[in-house]
Amino acid sequence: MKHTYLNWKGRFLWLAIFAIAMGFLEGIVVVYLRELYYPEGFAFPLKLMSSELVRAEWIREIATLVMLAAVGIIAGRNGLQRLFYALFAFGIWDIFYYVALNLLLGWPVSLLTWDLLFLIPFSWLGPVLAPVINSLTMILMALLFIGRQEKGFYIRLGVSDWILVISGAFVILYTYLADYSRLLLDSGVLSAKGDPAAGKRFMEMITGYIPEGYRWPLFIAGEALILAATINVMIRSHKYSRDETTN
Repeated sequence: MKHTYLNWKGRFLWLAIFAIAMGFLEGIVVVYLRELYYPEGFAFPLKLMSSELVRAEWIREIATLVMLAAVGIIAGRNGLQRLFYALFAFGIWDIFYYVALNLLLGWPVSLLTWDLLFLIPFSWLGPVLAPVINSLTMILMALLFIGRQEKGFYIRLGVSDWILVISGAFVILYTYLADYSRLLLDSGVLSAKGDPAAGKRFMEMITGYIPEGYRWPLFIAGEALILAATINVMIRSHKYSRDETTN
């Protein structure tokens, strides 16, 4: 019996369908959570969740990342493809999570609306536009790298490329984590070694904190580093393919 396999375009299509469905599923879960904690509509300052629910959210977030990584591993034919298929799925999932929330709740009202992005290891904060840009970048990189590789070009991220990508990712990560990192430090909870007074101060700071200005210059710098690596990889792929065809 002859077996037929999906080509790379088909794999992208079905990964997108899977990730869109996951995005809507994630959005529906958040609809339930907001009905419990924010029946009047989500807004800062955040309301405290029980420790049991926080643990459940951590598990849900980890499970989501594992699922997205798993489909990337299944779809890819080599290490680079597995990584970028997973990032493609993540990007589609994240964008359609917001599409689902907008359709179901009419939220966010703007791409500049602030959101609680992740809870691992503690709260990530940022305007919706920031993770959407990150997701579009992941999708672009996946389409460029895998599409070029499937057309016979040599695609490889060198050490300098990884340094740019990882540095950019850490800069962007800082913009998401900086606010709550500052609250943790200011409350003294990290150095109090179980002091209940420090824990109480931290809880009071959380329930009174409203984010205001996002660190857009740092975010843009992080994105620029990642895009610089992407451009470098694509330029080298062209040079390699021309050399190969002339030999």
